[in-house]
Amino acid sequence: MICKSALAKDIDHVLVSAEELDGIVTAIAGEIDRDYGECGGSLLLLGILKGSVVFMADLMKKLTIPVEIDFMKVSSYGKSTESSGRINIILDLQRSDLSSRDIIIVEDIIDSGRTLSYLTEYLKINGARSVKTCTLLDKPSRREVDFVPDYRGREIPDEFVVGYGLDYAEKYRALPFVGVLKEEIYAK
Repeated sequence: MICKSALAKDIDHVLVSAEELDGIVTAIAGEIDRDYGECGGSLLLLGILKGSVVFMADLMKKLTIPVEIDFMKVSSYGKSTESSGRINIILDLQRSDLSSRDIIIVEDIIDSGRTLSYLTEYLKINGARSVKTCTLLDKPSRREVDFVPDYRGREIPDEFVVGYGLDYAEKYRALPFVGVLKEEIYAK
C-alpha cells in the first residue's frame, strides 16, 4: 500500500498549497456565480475525466447557483508525458438537451490548449447553447493554439505538476496540494 506521505517524497516542492487552492476555487466560483446568476438552472459543469474531478467537486460545492454535472473523457497523450496533438474522445457527452444548456468545461490544467479548443468547438457544433472553459492551472508558455480560458485559477511555469487531481501514471491525484514532481520520477 502506498500512502500519501510516501508519495510526497517524490515532490520537489509545493507549487500551490491547499490553502491557496481553496482561495482559487472560491474566487472562480464567485466569478461563475456572478456571470450565471440569472441563467435559470441551465448551467452544466462538464468535467474532463479524470484530472478535473477534485477541482470540479470543490468548485460545485462553492457555487450558490444551481448546476448540473456531467463528464467526458478525452485523451491527447500517448504513453509519454508529451501531448500527441491528436484529441481522442473516449467517453462522449450523451445528452439530448444541449440546446438549452450553458456549458462550462472544467479542466485541471491547460498546456497546449488543443483539448479545450477542440472540445469548445465540438460542443458548439453539437448544439450547446453556450460553451465556456474553466481551468484550475494554466501553462500559457506551452500553448500551441490561440486559446484563452474564460475562467482561470492560476498561471504556472512549465513544470511537471501533480496533486489535487493531477497525476503521473495514475498516482499523486489525492495529494491535497499541487507539487512539482521530481524529474527522476518521470524521466525514467
